[in-house]
Amino acid sequence: MFSLSELAPLDQHQNTIKLPKPWWEVFMDYLVVLMLLTSVLACTEQLSRDRVVCIPSELPFKASSSVHGPLDDSDTALTSSEDPLHIHHSIGPTRRPPAQGRRTHLVYQQYIYISQVCYHEALPLCSRFFPYMALLQSLVLVASGSFWLHFPHTSSRIEQFLSVLAKCCESPWTSQALSQAAQQENIQDLERQPHRAPMFSAGFSIPATRTESSSLDSSTDCPFLKRSIPPPSPCPSTHSSNSTTSSVSVGSDVHFCSSKPSVKVERPGQVMSLDKSDGEQARALFERVRKFRSHCESSAVIYKVYLAQTIFKLLMVMLIMTYTVPFLSSLSFTHICHPGEQTLVGYATFECVHLLSSLLRKLLVAYLILLGLYALLNIYTLSWILHSCLRKYSFQSPKELWSLKDIPDLTNDLAFLIHMLDQYDPLLVQRLSVFLSPVSESRLLEQSLERHWGEDKLQAMTSMDADGCTTLQLVALPRLPPALFTLSQLQALKLELITDARFTSQVANMTSLRELHLYHCTAAVDPSALAVLQERIEVLHITFAQASQIPSWVFSLRNLHELHLSGRLSSEGSVGRGWALGSLRQLRHLRILVIRSMLQRVPAELCEVAASLAKLEIHNEGTRLLVLTSLKRMVDLTELQLQDCQLDRLPSALLALTNLRTLDLQHNNFRTLEELLSLVHLRRLSCLKLAYNRVLVLPPSVGVLRGLELLDLSNNQLKSLPPALFTLHRLRRLLLAGNLLCELPSEVKALQLLTELDLSGNRLESLPSDLFSCCLELRILNVSRNSLSSLPTGIAALSHLSRLDLRSNSLEELPAELGCCLGLCGGGLLVERWLLLSLPPHVRDFLSRSYTTKEVYIKEDSRPESDTFPYSPTQWSFYSALESQI
Repeated sequence: MFSLSELAPLDQHQNTIKLPKPWWEVFMDYLVVLMLLTSVLACTEQLSRDRVVCIPSELPFKASSSVHGPLDDSDTALTSSEDPLHIHHSIGPTRRPPAQGRRTHLVYQQYIYISQVCYHEALPLCSRFFPYMALLQSLVLVASGSFWLHFPHTSSRIEQFLSVLAKCCESPWTSQALSQAAQQENIQDLERQPHRAPMFSAGFSIPATRTESSSLDSSTDCPFLKRSIPPPSPCPSTHSSNSTTSSVSVGSDVHFCSSKPSVKVERPGQVMSLDKSDGEQARALFERVRKFRSHCESSAVIYKVYLAQTIFKLLMVMLIMTYTVPFLSSLSFTHICHPGEQTLVGYATFECVHLLSSLLRKLLVAYLILLGLYALLNIYTLSWILHSCLRKYSFQSPKELWSLKDIPDLTNDLAFLIHMLDQYDPLLVQRLSVFLSPVSESRLLEQSLERHWGEDKLQAMTSMDADGCTTLQLVALPRLPPALFTLSQLQALKLELITDARFTSQVANMTSLRELHLYHCTAAVDPSALAVLQERIEVLHITFAQASQIPSWVFSLRNLHELHLSGRLSSEGSVGRGWALGSLRQLRHLRILVIRSMLQRVPAELCEVAASLAKLEIHNEGTRLLVLTSLKRMVDLTELQLQDCQLDRLPSALLALTNLRTLDLQHNNFRTLEELLSLVHLRRLSCLKLAYNRVLVLPPSVGVLRGLELLDLSNNQLKSLPPALFTLHRLRRLLLAGNLLCELPSEVKALQLLTELDLSGNRLESLPSDLFSCCLELRILNVSRNSLSSLPTGIAALSHLSRLDLRSNSLEELPAELGCCLGLCGGGLLVERWLLLSLPPHVRDFLSRSYTTKEVYIKEDSRPESDTFPYSPTQWSFYSALESQI
């Protein structure tokens, strides 16, 4: 059983499935129905009235008289009471004349028997089985006519197409988009009309109106036709006007008031926008149409099934007509029957009449006429399929009528369905074209962005970074909001995952914009906006997946000072189309270039900006950098970073960089630094970073780097330090964290300018006393995660000490001299809380005075805060020292 709610959608589906049928399909459906009715009528008549009537056509078998011909019914007497011989009676004036004719000696049952026998033996097959054959043929044509609508591989696509089409017709955005397109077309026509109209002096004032008719309201206020009294003319046609836009000859006395009529046209932007729900439904419908298009254009199964169906129907009709036309000659009213039952009835030949022969002949003629029309329609359909390119559809008519110039051409099944729909109703194609147009989708997105991303919301999202720069970040938007270009105070703009970002001429309003970030955002720039960006953008960050995603306009920003490129570049070191030869020559003011990729060589194109480039960073993400010869030409570099490049030796190309001040070679595979002697030519080198390598021994040649102020050897495998290291008297920062050092040499006292010393994560058990007495400029001292059992005396001499990290050591108590280090007040001392209790109360109060107010870091979980904790501070320090040694 089906409920009414289940039957209603089925009825709707049956009504909408006929929507894409063109006129010939509908006509063929009616012809098939008429053929079906004809065959049903023939079957009904044959089942109810079909019979034959037979009479003997010769003398009885035992009679010796000659055979008589067929007699009429009026001359034959068939009564069983009379004598079987011919007896002539005299006719009296008062008696009825006797019956004349030949007696047959047959009873009623014998007539019925002979009629049944002769029906099967005398009648041809077409007279007996034509109605049933016509009914079966009609049913086959009915099934073949709708096969493409119910075939499993085509029915689902057709149903989806009809569903999408219904949504497109019902969407409020359809009417609004067509109205906007019509208004734009009116504007273009009004702009072109004055150039086509002849220029005259005062006379008639004829407005520029459209010559084409539109089914949609364009909301255009046409001016009234003003007419003045013309002078007499011999031609009467010059005194009358039959239409609003009548043509005016050159020699007539009709003139225009001005070269351009004043017409008030409503702009597309003035159209009322959709509400939130309608806008979301329209965007979802755009996405649904896009997915359906990609699904249907993948194959042409509907086209092939429809073509095969048309060929099958044409062959079927030809076959039916081949064996049905000869049936006309077989349908006759009289038939001669030889039943072969002479011993039973006494006669060998009978003359029979078929009662339905005349009706069947007429029905057969009507059936053949319908079948011929059906064949002609199939021939027309087949010629339309073969002569038309149905696997490709171009929206020529909508492009001309509605100014939607960007509608893409369709292919395969979707193109075929659009062709069928165009034959059914072209207006439906126009409504569907709205959701196939990128321009229409762009207009919808603009309305949505204007509604949801106004200027007030963007102002609220603006933040201030650490450098005091106003920054705005937009993530995962379909395109840039129009209100963005009104933020004149914005300095840094970050765009991430914006599919259709475009900078228009309105970017000129962003007068403070200096920094731009593009994270997986291929932004397009109009020519008028490019000139503005070339003058204002100084810092540019680009993150991409493929090198082809780098916008080509990036390398034309002539005032660019800093460029960051992060993404997969080609293995040869170029970045595809964006890094063609000569593409960097316009970046004449580029000072900083940062590349995060997987290069195998330093790009040779970088030499084009070698004259201005001061800082180069290459983060190679674990890929081995093989060729560095291009560095020799960058003689003006002051800072070079080659991180994560899998280098195991110092590149020889560094010798040419005589102006180099900072060399960063962190995260590589250096095991030996014997080449440090070659860096003696880099007299301006002041910063050397070799952290996160595998250096085993620091060679004595490190002493030749007299100008070093920062040396970073953190996270290596150093077990000892050479005395030559402490001859670098200009050294201010020495970072040795994460090594295997067991002691710090007393020669460290020679580094009197040292301000930062990081020895964390080593195996130190003590510190030299000269460290506190000679390195008086020390401000930061980090000895955490070692095995120190005590601190040497004299720490009070470090008056500039502002940060001391003693965590995770074996200390049992802290010296009271820490109270003399005024810089440690307020959180400069990092130590376990329980160890802080070993200080005198006045020193502890002095150091911890600002702990609660400034929230300085003290390790809270070093000792449990419980009244039942069973260990004394001495025991706890012993166990802590034991754990540290372990």
